[in-house]
Amino acid sequence: MANEIIEQAQDKMAKANDALRKELSEIRAGVANPSILRNVNVDYYGAETPLNQIASISVPEARVLLITPFDKSALKDIEQALFAADLGLTPANDGSVIRLVIPALTEESRKDLAKEVKGIAEKSKVAVRSARRDAMDASKRALKDGDLSEDEAHQLEDDIQKATDAATKQVDEIAADKEKELLTI
Repeated sequence: MANEIIEQAQDKMAKANDALRKELSEIRAGVANPSILRNVNVDYYGAETPLNQIASISVPEARVLLITPFDKSALKDIEQALFAADLGLTPANDGSVIRLVIPALTEESRKDLAKEVKGIAEKSKVAVRSARRDAMDASKRALKDGDLSEDEAHQLEDDIQKATDAATKQVDEIAADKEKELLTI
C-alpha cells in the first residue's frame, strides 16, 4: 500500500516536471528551436494537420528555422498558418521553402521572459505540492483504515516529503537553466 502511494506521488511529480520542460521549450530564447512550431496547424486539403506532419523543420543557422514542405502545393497554406499562429515571426517564402528568422531578444524582453519562466515554474511547484497533499491524504486514509501501522505511516510521510523536496529542487534547476539560457547574450 505504501509503495503504491509513493509511486503515484512520484509519477504525478515527474509529470509536473515534464510539463514544465515542455512549456519552457516553447519559449523563444533568441535561438531557433523547432518546438516553437509545435502548436502550428495547417489547413491541408480541408483537414487541420500539424506542421511537422506536412513539412520538415530544420535549423540551418542559430537563429533560422527552415521549413521544407513535403508537398510544394502546401507552401501557401503553411505560410498562412504561420501568420495565423501569431508567433511574432514573419515567414520568408522563396517558392520552395519558408525561412523564419528569430530576432535577437532585447535586454528588456529577456527579463520579461525570465519573469514568465518563474511564473511557469511556480505553477509546476503548485502541481508538485498538490501531488504531495494527495499522497499525504492517502497515507492518512490508509492509517485510518488499518492498512498501515503508525510507523509505516510516518515513514511513508517522510518518503513523500523527500520526493516532494527532490521534485521541487528539480523544478528550480529546470527554471534556472532556462533563465540562464534567456539571460545570456
